[in-house]
Amino acid sequence: MNPIYLDHAATTPMRAEVLEAMLPYYTEKFGNPSSLHAFGREARIALSRSRDRMAELLGCSPSELLFTSGGTESDNTAIFGAASLYGTAKKHIITTQSEHHAVLHACEQLGRFGYDITYLPVDETGQVSASDVADAIRPETFLISVMYANNEVGTIQPIESIGSLARERGILFHVDAVQALGLLPLQLSELPVDLMSFSAHKIYGPKGVGALYVSKRVSVTPLLVGGSQERKRRAGTEHVAGIVGFAKAAELAIEAQPDNRRHVQLLRDEMIDGLSREIGTAAFTVNGHPSSVLPHILNVSFPGIDTETMLMSLDLEGIAAASGSACTSGSLELSHVLRAMRLPESVMRSAVRFSFGLTQPVEQIRAATEKVATISRRIRNRT
Repeated sequence: MNPIYLDHAATTPMRAEVLEAMLPYYTEKFGNPSSLHAFGREARIALSRSRDRMAELLGCSPSELLFTSGGTESDNTAIFGAASLYGTAKKHIITTQSEHHAVLHACEQLGRFGYDITYLPVDETGQVSASDVADAIRPETFLISVMYANNEVGTIQPIESIGSLARERGILFHVDAVQALGLLPLQLSELPVDLMSFSAHKIYGPKGVGALYVSKRVSVTPLLVGGSQERKRRAGTEHVAGIVGFAKAAELAIEAQPDNRRHVQLLRDEMIDGLSREIGTAAFTVNGHPSSVLPHILNVSFPGIDTETMLMSLDLEGIAAASGSACTSGSLELSHVLRAMRLPESVMRSAVRFSFGLTQPVEQIRAATEKVATISRRIRNRT
């Protein structure tokens, strides 16, 4: 049985070119970039080149990129760092009910410290209304945090409209773009965004490396202190090999973005069309926005079939899928994203997320779709 991996929104396999770029910095080029000797300078040069390349790809200044351990640290740094700028003068944050837990839990912690958090609802497609954001703004609002595209259902948010609104009101705007990087156009000099989070392992790079864009208009207080690394914004010896790999992965992803989008969209369409043929459109529901959606994420509900039952059956057939965010996949609780979308109970309790990869052949998706359909028919015939 050849396994089929359909959980690329959780993590992606590292590309061979990325590993090749990283290996020298684990072996002969192992210096600490803060050291003044030749070994340190060599590492520092690699770090600077990687930052320069990523800045070029993202359309920002190298000084505006802060390297972190991943998307969670980037989100936390943006939120806690922004909060510390205002002290007690401004203590109101606006976010949405469908954000990643790295944002939601950071906001909840600030709530315990006396901050007021507005969690805006999303519609049945998972999209927030820019007018709702506008209505929620108060004089004491200092931050709006809305993800670019949802990690569970793939819905893309109206980032430009919200960002323009934030800029008009003098409010900081943070965007979690972990799922968007490499699949949506990101030119930071053209977007009304002050802070944006990224992660390497979602774009075929290494785990444990991320980045936070911090606009030159903004100064955030560091989450980690102790050294002067990252322009005194993030203490700790930089993960040089990981950062080199991140830059290479970003280069490969962004330069091939149109072709990558077309390929994963083809796979997504193939599964939807295949399920329609095999079990009929009445037997499943696609969750998320019908058009403003990431091309590699497909969240499907099979009403009448419990999510856990479907996932276990898929796993026995060698198919890896998910119930939602990888950070909460060990939980049996219903997805907070689907709850925020106010979907019917039968839809929420039967949702499965399939997410597709850049190197997967369409034949593999056809084979997976046939197995999904067979499992669906078998379970339904038993009930």
